Amino acid sequence: MILDILITVIGAVLVLIGADKLTDGSVGVARRFHIPELVIGLTIVAFGTSLPEFVVSLLASINHAPAMSIGNIVGSNLFNTLMIVGCSALMCPIVVSKGTVSKDIPLSVLASVVLPALALDTLISQSGGGDVLSRGDGIVLLGFFVIFMAYTFSLAKGNGAIEPAAGDAKEVMAGWRIALYIVIGLAGLIVGGELFVNGATGIARSLGVSEAVIGLTLVAGGTSLPELATSVIAARKGQSAMAIGNVVGSNLFNIFWILGCCACVTPLPVEGIVWTDFAVLLAANVLFWIFARTSHRVVRLEGAVLVACYVAYIAYLISQL
Repeated sequence: MILDILITVIGAVLVLIGADKLTDGSVGVARRFHIPELVIGLTIVAFGTSLPEFVVSLLASINHAPAMSIGNIVGSNLFNTLMIVGCSALMCPIVVSKGTVSKDIPLSVLASVVLPALALDTLISQSGGGDVLSRGDGIVLLGFFVIFMAYTFSLAKGNGAIEPAAGDAKEVMAGWRIALYIVIGLAGLIVGGELFVNGATGIARSLGVSEAVIGLTLVAGGTSLPELATSVIAARKGQSAMAIGNVVGSNLFNIFWILGCCACVTPLPVEGIVWTDFAVLLAANVLFWIFARTSHRVVRLEGAVLVACYVAYIAYLISQL
């Protein structure tokens, strides 16, 4: 048990370091080839903060732990929406733009509807084959991801932000450092992800707790640390758009890209993740949307409510053990 905890912690640290270094190396490549900052943020940085979820979920699905794979994504999105937005708002009230309220957050709500619609086969279609995210479902999720990216780039192009700024004086990273960061990042993600999944699975078995619950709590919290750090720091610096964009972008990457890829690699039986978990995910996104719509701000009191909702959900999961 102690060894499993140690392995899990080491794995989490390696995954976080790997994600950080790979993102830095990727940004270095982008700047070297004069790719604009907005595109870096929409693609490399957004994907970079979701790399821990991607690696852990993919390895969990390959290692025949589908409950942990799906639980990681559902739990991470709950952590993003309730804890990260809540903690960021407690740090400093968050201003939410009209475009985010009318377009971006609704996409996150849509993702939380599409996922259970595809996953809960017995509830939706009354089929007797069991709940599973099939390869066909994975292709559908990836299709939504392509639409989301096309929409995002069309907005950037429409705003005239797709062209690099003239005279960009950003420091260009040396080629050897870019290569080193990418190699360290990939090694950290692969080795750390394997250790994290193995350690978390061992903890679940030692405690008699289902892999789904471990995925919804321990794994989800661990893999969401990059988003938490990014959003809280952004909120402290008054960069509300980055704080909210990081959460919404990560939620969409998690469901459409990560689960889409994992389901295409191997079908994912939905074991241990029940309709109540998906309902809480949808409710969390709708509550976030309501708070953002009221005055285009998420104030400290609303942040406290979001955090309290997450604590209540974790308490519910513990009560079901």
